[in-house]
Amino acid sequence: MSEPHDSDFTPTRRRPRLLWAAAALVVIIGAGFWVLTGPKTVAQSALGPHTPDLANGKTMFMAGDCSACHAVPRQTDPTRLGGGLALISKFGTFYAPNISSDAKDGIGGWTEAQFVTAMKYGVSDEGEHLYPIFPYTSFQRMKTDDVRDLFAYLKTLPPVAGQPPGPKLHFPLNIRRLMGGWKLLYLDGKTFAPDPGQSAQWNRGAYLVNGPAHCAECHSPRNVFGAVAANRRFSGSPNSFGVLGFPNITQANLRTWSAAEIAEMLRSGLTPDGDRVGGPMTEVIRSTSQLSDDDRADMGIYLKSLVALGGPRPKRAAPTE
Repeated sequence: MSEPHDSDFTPTRRRPRLLWAAAALVVIIGAGFWVLTGPKTVAQSALGPHTPDLANGKTMFMAGDCSACHAVPRQTDPTRLGGGLALISKFGTFYAPNISSDAKDGIGGWTEAQFVTAMKYGVSDEGEHLYPIFPYTSFQRMKTDDVRDLFAYLKTLPPVAGQPPGPKLHFPLNIRRLMGGWKLLYLDGKTFAPDPGQSAQWNRGAYLVNGPAHCAECHSPRNVFGAVAANRRFSGSPNSFGVLGFPNITQANLRTWSAAEIAEMLRSGLTPDGDRVGGPMTEVIRSTSQLSDDDRADMGIYLKSLVALGGPRPKRAAPTE
């Protein structure tokens, strides 16, 4: 009978070591994920002094069409920002929150830094990740002073009591910490940078369209994770949030429109062929019609410059005098 070799016992001896190594690896990965996905916040001391410009705050409010989502449904006052609108998506149902000046149920008790944090980094006043149904991926492009002016303007609007329900999502989407991982992929934290090769009017239009007005959030297709497809921005979305869809607003669809005609549509809702916009865009027009002529013209200049991306090219008669 032969003597036992050390190798006969190796698998048994290695198993506990492998289990401990696997457990340690899980802990390290979990700790790394926890650190990397932590909510980012802005300290009040980092903002510095600022004198609010309420007129500019109103401009940001109208450019962003805040009342379309946040006004209390089935009432006519666009300044009653008690929220409650249901936004239905493939991920679940979200309800627009109360952003009125109410100190308990709205943002009346928020600090300026908490509001900037929500707009730029998608983090609530309680330090939790917000879902990107709130378009902070566009709002991050806004100048911090513009965000601060918007906050000051919102606080001049009437308080509205009551809180809408929280989002109705299935596991694991109801784990907010996962949004930290989503942000690592799709939130770069960059403010809009003007293009020195373009005119001041183009840059102002680009800022409004890509920042406060967040046009790409509706008028773009999204990937499997719900993020705007970067290489298809503005090329239209067949179906989002329970509505029929949003059209392509690149030159594939607006080739025959002039910049002035786009600006006029933002003022009156009338298209160059004498039709009128419908659906959610009617709410947008109620807000953009209150922007200055210059801002609408600048948005028209920028939108006219968008490179054609897919989609049909509609035909229409040449505009008459």
